[in-house]
Amino acid sequence: MKRIFFLLLCTYLAGFQLNAQTNAMESNIVSFVKDTQIPQLQLSYKDKTQQLDIGILNENFLDKNETKGLVVSNDDSTSIFQAASLSKVVFAYIVLRMYERGEIDLDKPLYLYTNIDRFTDKEMAKKLTARIILKHRSGLRNWCASPSSEAWPTSPINFSSPVDSCFGYSGEAIAFLQRAVEAIKGEPIQKIAEKEVFIPLNMPHTSYEWLNCYDSLAVCGFNSKGENRGRRESLRANTAYTLRTNAQEYARFLDELFYGKTLSKSTKKIMFDPGKERAIAEPDENRDCDKVMYWGLSIGIEKNAKHGKVLWHWGDNGNFKALFIYIPKEHKRLVYFTNSANGHDIIDKVTAFFFNDPVPFAISSWIVGQ
Repeated sequence: MKRIFFLLLCTYLAGFQLNAQTNAMESNIVSFVKDTQIPQLQLSYKDKTQQLDIGILNENFLDKNETKGLVVSNDDSTSIFQAASLSKVVFAYIVLRMYERGEIDLDKPLYLYTNIDRFTDKEMAKKLTARIILKHRSGLRNWCASPSSEAWPTSPINFSSPVDSCFGYSGEAIAFLQRAVEAIKGEPIQKIAEKEVFIPLNMPHTSYEWLNCYDSLAVCGFNSKGENRGRRESLRANTAYTLRTNAQEYARFLDELFYGKTLSKSTKKIMFDPGKERAIAEPDENRDCDKVMYWGLSIGIEKNAKHGKVLWHWGDNGNFKALFIYIPKEHKRLVYFTNSANGHDIIDKVTAFFFNDPVPFAISSWIVGQ
C-alpha cells in the first residue's frame, strides 16, 4: 500500500511540476508578444518530456478603438499563417522521397528532366542539379523577377555567379527544381504535396495553393508600424514561399522529418550534412555568424559551441515571419509563426528561454543580414 501511495504521489508531483513548467512557458511567450507588438503568434515546442502548443492573439490590433488585451489558447489550429520559406523544407522532403524511390537523381542535370528556355545562359543552366539547388549553390539571385507578378512565369533567368561556386540563397532555383519535379511526376506540385505530405501527415489546412477555407481562416499581415496589410493571396503554387499552414500541422511535418521513418537514416544524413563550405550570406562583411553557418539540403545548420549541430530554417514574407529550430543532441524542437514584420524580433528571447541559453544563437544575426 505504501509503495502504491508513493507512486501516486510521484505521479502527482510530476504532473504538478509539468503544469508549472507549462504555465511558465505560456507566461514568457505572452511577454515576448507584448514586448514586440506582434498581433498574432502560434508556437509549438517539444522536448523529451513535454509538448506545448500555444496561440496568442493581441486583439488590440483588430480593433483600435477598444482595448481587449491578449487572448491565449492551447488550441489555435484554425488560424492560418504564411509559412514563407519554410515552404522549401517541405519541398526538399518531397524531393528526397522521390530520390529514395529512384524517381530523381540528386546529381543528374535538371535540363534532362525539364526545359531551360527561360535561362539566358543555357550552358550554365545545364550544370544545375537538385543537390546544388537544395544546397543553395545555384549561382542565381533570390528572384530574377517578382514571383507574384503576372510576368514572372516567362521572365528571363540570369546567373549572378558560376554554378556551385559559392552559397547564394535562391527561391528562383527552388522554383526551377519544382518545375523539374512536376515534369517527372506529370502533376502540379499541389497534388504531389497532398499525396506525399499533407494527407499522410494529417495536415488538412496546409497548402501551396489558396484553399477555400483560407477565406475565413487566413490571418492578415501587419507591418512594423502595426498597420494591417491584408492576406496577400498567391497567384500560383510556389514551393519557395507560398505554403500556408499553422504551427500544429507544421510541427507534425517536422516531427516526421526529424523523428519519423519515412526518410531513411542514410537520406537524412545527406539532408543534414553541413559539408565543408560555409553558408556565408554577406561575403564582404566578415560576420561572426557566418563562421559557424552551413547548409544541408534546404536546411540551415549552425555549429553551436554549447548545443552542437542546430538544424533550422526561417521564413520571411515581409509581414509574415516564421522559424523552426531542432537540436538533435537535446531532442528539442521549436516552431513559430507570426503575422508581423516584427516577428523575428523575438528570436533571441525564444532561444534563451526554450534552450536555456542566454548567449544568442548565430541564427538571429544571420537572418538579420538577409
